[in-house]
Amino acid sequence: MTDTSLGIHIECVSKSFDDVLAVDTLDLEIRKGEFVSILGPSGCGKTTLLRMLAGLEQPSKGTISIDGAVVNDLPPSKRNIAMVFQTYALYPHMTVAANIEYPLKKRRTPKADRTRLVHEVAAVLQLEQLLQRKPRELSGGQQQRVALGRALVRDPAVFLLDEPLSNLDAKLRAHMRAELILLHRRIGRTMVYVTHDQLEAMTMSDRIAVLCDGTLQQFEAPNDIYSRPRNKFVAGFIGTPSMNLIEGRLSGTGDDRVFRSGDWTLPIRDLALTGETANGIQDVPVTVGFRPEDILLGDTGDEARVTVVEPAGHEVIVVCRFHGHDILLRVSPDIRLRPDDRVRLTPKVDKLHVFSEPDGRRINDDLPK
Repeated sequence: MTDTSLGIHIECVSKSFDDVLAVDTLDLEIRKGEFVSILGPSGCGKTTLLRMLAGLEQPSKGTISIDGAVVNDLPPSKRNIAMVFQTYALYPHMTVAANIEYPLKKRRTPKADRTRLVHEVAAVLQLEQLLQRKPRELSGGQQQRVALGRALVRDPAVFLLDEPLSNLDAKLRAHMRAELILLHRRIGRTMVYVTHDQLEAMTMSDRIAVLCDGTLQQFEAPNDIYSRPRNKFVAGFIGTPSMNLIEGRLSGTGDDRVFRSGDWTLPIRDLALTGETANGIQDVPVTVGFRPEDILLGDTGDEARVTVVEPAGHEVIVVCRFHGHDILLRVSPDIRLRPDDRVRLTPKVDKLHVFSEPDGRRINDDLPK
């Protein structure tokens, strides 16, 4: 049986800076050995949360526990965590070996053990041939691996990573994402990864915590967040290109239920809803969302005018003017479209997301339990 006290437990944690509330009454449980990404726009509180986990900031309220022990009053050196920063923070005058070895020296680990551990970590991160080089002689990806090695050599219970790939080019970021996934599988340690990059979060994480204005919006597996966003913020934030969101009114129930926005009428009789909306209340304000890949392009449906065509290699992103709204589609590159072309579009009703107004809460009845 798994010990539920292990891992990271964040209970009712808030953090204020003067009159600014950076993190607001946050509850989060991260299982031991899990890879969790903290995702959100700039200023949402994700780095503040990571700094509280590291002991670099103290919570204004609430408790933080690591492996069953409350750590609020413990300094960073006593928390058995390792932090990897965006800037790598390598010592420029030291070799790779010396940079990796440095935490062991501070612990006064015997020389023979230090040498052995440095070589073990270098082998894991494929740095054996670089141990005598200085940071200035390394590529960005190599420097990133050295920073990871310096954290890994301490054998911490928890790794905290603050946007560690943001300084790398696109190709190297993709390579390092794969490296981090493999590293996590090999060592099995808890990793908390702060990022504003959706692709990083979606591809690397066991679960994603989505933050907005210091509050937790959703904490689920990547596929659940993408396919069943809990509110309109998550729906609009997750996904590239983003979900199409159209405000309107909902009327009727069962076979008579329709969504109206301006001159657009969309029957949604097959979509089951929760709450008072399911009882046939007339003229309820809602927002309907649908992903760019969930629109049928064909001979039937409502007419739209193509305004922008963006080839992206394996797909084409198309912007259309549709009943007074600009909507995004993903289509095959085999479909040749040009600006001002007329097309007919039908959103897939079984893929619709419906959000109540004004709170933005999802009211589809297929919410994850």
